[in-house]
Amino acid sequence: MITFLLAVLLVPRALSSSTQVAAIFPQDPALRIGSSLTVTCSVSAELGIHASSLFWTLNGKRLPSSTYTLLGPAALSVTLDRLNGSRQQSGDNLVCHGSSGHVLAGSCLYVGMPPAKPVNLTCWSRNTKDLTCRWAPGGQGETFIRTKYILKYKLRWYGRERECEDYNTGQPYSCYIPRDLALFTPYEIWVEASNQLGSAVSDVITLDILDVVTTDPPADVHVSRVGDLEDQLSVRWSSPPALKDFLFQAKYQIRYRLEESMDWKVVDDVGNQTSCRLAGLRAGTVYFVQVRCNPVGIYGSRKAGIWSEWSNPTAASTPHSERLLSGSCEPKSGEQNSTLRRELKQFFGWVRKHAYGCSSMSIKLYDQWRVWLQKSHKARNQILQGDKS
Repeated sequence: MITFLLAVLLVPRALSSSTQVAAIFPQDPALRIGSSLTVTCSVSAELGIHASSLFWTLNGKRLPSSTYTLLGPAALSVTLDRLNGSRQQSGDNLVCHGSSGHVLAGSCLYVGMPPAKPVNLTCWSRNTKDLTCRWAPGGQGETFIRTKYILKYKLRWYGRERECEDYNTGQPYSCYIPRDLALFTPYEIWVEASNQLGSAVSDVITLDILDVVTTDPPADVHVSRVGDLEDQLSVRWSSPPALKDFLFQAKYQIRYRLEESMDWKVVDDVGNQTSCRLAGLRAGTVYFVQVRCNPVGIYGSRKAGIWSEWSNPTAASTPHSERLLSGSCEPKSGEQNSTLRRELKQFFGWVRKHAYGCSSMSIKLYDQWRVWLQKSHKARNQILQGDKS
């Protein structure tokens, strides 16, 4: 516990000033949480008031007289024990009042903790043109008083130390470097934290801009039906235009969800192709689809890239099932197995007729059979409906 025991020092020249009729000492102190503090309010004899008529408030709340000590006709002190952290980072307001309640003098109390070492420093570059870094404050996080964070960086083997200047990124504990970055040369980057009670420095990270590249979401995302196939949708997109002149191997991910759901299903194995087919979907259903890009290996970098944001959602619907439209009932389990065996038998018979000796069946061939099968169901339903009429 830190205790400030203050002697009353009256300075006649200062107190006789026309602009200062009272003074608080110490003025604007900074203390650690749990400390104790004694503060003195000294009034000028010109006021013609006795110190016993004074009182104190902290953040607008009157302090009990039991905490006061009358030091003389012109001085009254107050003692604050085991202080809690300041309610606001700009400091708590300690005010000395006259008997009528008017303000004689005031002071700010800064009660908090010195900053802990900043942690989790990470950085990324959008299309190699800039650099954004983010970190966490470390320790308990809250210092209760205003703490300044400065991101510093320099080229690893030469160059002067520089400070990041743009902290208006909309995210706390982050900074943006918009230009003048070197490629193919590693940087050393760190964060310094300081306030009125102390300072701390993060670990230094070393990175090459090419190893932390992210990019814009893929452009021109289109989702369309695959003919009459009721359980599939085709997704196509374009590579990020900002990286068109770079040598890199992109990876893509797709995610999709039902219109009425917020649960996304992610397709990880898209690779570097700019199209993909979603299968196993519900018939007659609206889906929302998004795509994102990871620019891997820019100019030969061996580090994994950083995923872009997801593209804006694109919506499309699968075709309605002819069987659902016909109003037929859902078959029972035994009927499903019988139907599956019958359709597989039809499929292999159809393959022998249409594959022309191919030893392997492509997805295109399978799709052709699915279309043929759906048309067969449609024709059969039309015949049944004609017989009923």
